Amino acid sequence: MAIESEMRRKIAVSIVAVGVFITLIVGIGSTYNQSGLVATGGLALVGAIAAFVLVMAGIGVWLSRSS
Repeated sequence: MAIESEMRRKIAVSIVAVGVFITLIVGIGSTYNQSGLVATGGLALVGAIAAFVLVMAGIGVWLSRSS
């Protein structure tokens, strides 16, 4: 099964974005972990999730317009 170059690019960009998100979540967890996630860490986690959703939406728009 051959994958077109455009689809490979979409897959690569998505994998990188998810990798950055996972790294960010782990970083927040290790930074704000003091016998559980403190309130500031919770806010950082919510901010990271919101940023991830917005970034993925932006990437989707960019990829759909560039093809």
